[in-house]
Amino acid sequence: MCAALIDKIPNLAGLARTSEIMNARCLVINNRAVCDTDEFKGVSVTSEKWLPIYEVPEKDLYNYLLFQKSNGYKILGLEQTANSRMLHEYAFPHKCVMLLGKEKEGIPQMYLSILDECIEIPQFGIIRSLNVHVSGALCLWEYTKQHLPVTNSSQRQ
Repeated sequence: MCAALIDKIPNLAGLARTSEIMNARCLVINNRAVCDTDEFKGVSVTSEKWLPIYEVPEKDLYNYLLFQKSNGYKILGLEQTANSRMLHEYAFPHKCVMLLGKEKEGIPQMYLSILDECIEIPQFGIIRSLNVHVSGALCLWEYTKQHLPVTNSSQRQ
């Protein structure tokens, strides 16, 4: 989960908590120092102790994403575009980085060109977007759901 474009501490802390609960590989943020604030700790409820959180300043984000892409990761953006795939119809690859956009502006144009896919959450009301933490949580759950280990029903008791 890549939240390097997000600056509101409650959203970062909520994403840390959700990422830890869903066993994400890591959370990428733009300033690791926020993890030491009382505001972050109050929302994250110690998730920062169990989840790897990496700092990638926004000025380095483009190169970070290209590096991940060169290592076989698909770079996915959570964004409403003309070519977005609906979340419930998208088959997540095992190796992917989910880029979350800025809280009001979304994903800046410069990053859209390196995305492998854009994913959109279906919406049926008048308001055009969800809170970034909620959006990230929905995507992370869908990824997790798709990659849960398959259990054989005959093994259940």
